[in-house]
Amino acid sequence: MNIVSGDAVYAVEITGNGEPLVLLHGFTGNRDTWKFLIPILKDHTLIMVDIIGHGMSAAPADPGRYEMDRVAEDIKHILDELHFPKAHILGYSMGGRLALAFACLYPEYVETLILESSSPGLATAEERETRKRNDRKLAERILEFGLEAFVDHWEDIPLFESQQRLPAKTKSAIRKQRLANDPAGLSNSLLGMGTGSQASYWGDLQALDFPVLLLTGEFDPKFCGIANLMDKKLGHAEWKIINGAGHAIHVEDGEKFGKIISEFLKRN
Repeated sequence: MNIVSGDAVYAVEITGNGEPLVLLHGFTGNRDTWKFLIPILKDHTLIMVDIIGHGMSAAPADPGRYEMDRVAEDIKHILDELHFPKAHILGYSMGGRLALAFACLYPEYVETLILESSSPGLATAEERETRKRNDRKLAERILEFGLEAFVDHWEDIPLFESQQRLPAKTKSAIRKQRLANDPAGLSNSLLGMGTGSQASYWGDLQALDFPVLLLTGEFDPKFCGIANLMDKKLGHAEWKIINGAGHAIHVEDGEKFGKIISEFLKRN
């Protein structure tokens, strides 16, 4: 189904019954990322969203429309349209940053928060400025060299090195998903809601008073380090490191990922 939020149309897929769980994919992904969870979490209403600039959702020409607070407001609007006053929120990587931003801006809407390989942003203005410059170069690369060349580059970054061990069929499906995106949408997503552009939410973590689950893969030392710092600041958090997985745990060990999510939701 399509849900209009302001001047943007969001593609949203809803399955199941029970307490709602909003699922937010990573950069270059789409809502199909989460289809494997449908049989595992059949006791929940799964709200799978194509984040702005991705999948079948709108890809506005103005990078400002992708700013984190505006997209978080879109998620709030989607829940309002679906008449859900509260939901569990799960996000991976970019979607995790969006999930955390949403939780900080609209905590009254959050039942629990699940963050896979995510961060609250960069702590200092200097770090954000450096990252913003790098994101701008990536955004320009997409438009200059085309989506396929960008995906070739993206698949080869160290963050996804552990995915080289995946079956060829799985890697092909991920590549197909990435190539289905709008190049301008991805470019503007980097400019508008990239890690360099978003506000830092490090100072907001202590105020979150709902259960938070942090998930990182053992082969992802950068995000294990971030999760360690987040775990110390959050008042109601548990952190799990998944052995044998890297940045995209849900891809590299979907069965274990689904089981951990299911058990966490049952407890909370």
